[in-house]
Amino acid sequence: MLPESVLKKAQEEMLDYKGSGMSVMELSHRSKWFNDIIEAAEANLRQLMAIPENYHVLFLQGGASQQFAMVPMNLMVNNKKADYVSTGSWSKKAMTEAEKFGQVRVVGEATNDQIPELTKEMFDQDADYIHITTNNTIEGTAFNELPETGDVPLVADMSSNILATPIDVSNFGVIYAGAQKNIGPAGLTIVIIRDDLVNQAPDSVPTLFNYQTHVKSKSLFNTPPTYAIYIANLVFERLIELGGLEEMEQVNRKKAEMLYQTLDQSELFKAPIRKEDRSLMNVPFVTVNGDKDLEAKFISEAKEAGLETLKGHRSVGGMRASIYNAMPVAGVEALVDFIKKFEQENK
Repeated sequence: MLPESVLKKAQEEMLDYKGSGMSVMELSHRSKWFNDIIEAAEANLRQLMAIPENYHVLFLQGGASQQFAMVPMNLMVNNKKADYVSTGSWSKKAMTEAEKFGQVRVVGEATNDQIPELTKEMFDQDADYIHITTNNTIEGTAFNELPETGDVPLVADMSSNILATPIDVSNFGVIYAGAQKNIGPAGLTIVIIRDDLVNQAPDSVPTLFNYQTHVKSKSLFNTPPTYAIYIANLVFERLIELGGLEEMEQVNRKKAEMLYQTLDQSELFKAPIRKEDRSLMNVPFVTVNGDKDLEAKFISEAKEAGLETLKGHRSVGGMRASIYNAMPVAGVEALVDFIKKFEQENK
């Protein structure tokens, strides 16, 4: 979802952005109009996340999937090895790309229903970086505590829970996130990278895949996803108006607790994820007895009731509710009411 207020603002400015006579989609990325947009977007994101001055903010394309390759291309350069924590489908895809550039070691047992227990001693202190996926959309798990990595840079794919809660950016070497889950429309990727990690790529790395290229050009080396950046900035402005990430976290915890409590009290459904590792953003659930026909009935009737995209990923089945920032409390309340009603009718 996108916030309704953001969509209405974009609608108001669709044909004429601030007297330019053009839509943002028509603006040159070299124009002053767009330069003001991208500078405001960076300033607002820095404010929201309290990003330190020694970190660069990049607005790129290619999604998190491109970052699966860009991270090792730029960082796996000193000892040609990295540690990856395998917690689901997306971390496995990231590992597969990294294996093309050096030695990848899996740290912790790969599981689908919990985050593995991790200690500093488990990580190779000679690794070029350590990679985690902070929130697993398909599996419904999340890192609610960061692993201690010593002096090794921590790299995080934060695509599905960035801006959901406050974080300490200084704990990371690199944060990257596709915008389409919690920020804005598809097509934009945000990278936050510490200054000392920027200029490491060997000469063999193509210009467009070198972080230094985008740092030097302030994300304007080639035409960026201009409209997606504009919408993202409207979302940043809205979050600031709401009170920042501290306020957003309270709302997100309220939504998640409401839904998990309903599932935990249900005799028909259950949330299969270990409680301390549950995601605030993605809530998978299944029938207690694994009845696939009943799950299909639930999804079908939910759709008729106006509750969309509740079918779980094909790799895990069941149902999944994605309750990102823009999902209002009322949306979760509607789902909770439907779950209770369905249970009463299908005992």
